[in-house]
Amino acid sequence: MEIFINGQRQSCRSCTLLELLAERALSTEALVVELNGDIIQQEQWPIVQLKDNDTLELLSFVGGG
Repeated sequence: MEIFINGQRQSCRSCTLLELLAERALSTEALVVELNGDIIQQEQWPIVQLKDNDTLELLSFVGGG
C-alpha cells in the first residue's frame, strides 16, 4: 500500500494509524495528525484504518521560549 506522509510517497503495510506511528517510532506526546485534511483525535488513532493513497500530515510541537 502507498500513502503520502508530509508530502512524500511511502510504502507501508495495511494498518491502523497508531500501528504506523509505533512502527516508525514516532513520539505521540505532542503529535498532531491530519488525515486527508481532517485532524484525527488521539483517541481515534487505534481504530483509524489507513487506506491506499491516504495523505497524512504529522506535526510535532516543541515548546520553547
